[in-house]
Amino acid sequence: MPDLGPHATFILAAYGVTFLAVAALAFFIVGDDRKQRRILAKLEARGIRRRSAEPKSAPSKPKSKRKNTS
Repeated sequence: MPDLGPHATFILAAYGVTFLAVAALAFFIVGDDRKQRRILAKLEARGIRRRSAEPKSAPSKPKSKRKNTS
């Protein structure tokens, strides 16, 4: 183990708290993702679809933002 000097306890505690915080955030994100997917699956089972899943109509020709100077 490297010599951390007189502040070794503080340094190791800081690393430990940081590790626990990052791990807690990761678990929260994974749990929330599962919850949101479950909610989305229930909605889709009831027939409610996402707007992004709807077929898109024929794309319209984009308007040019340039002025004709000729």
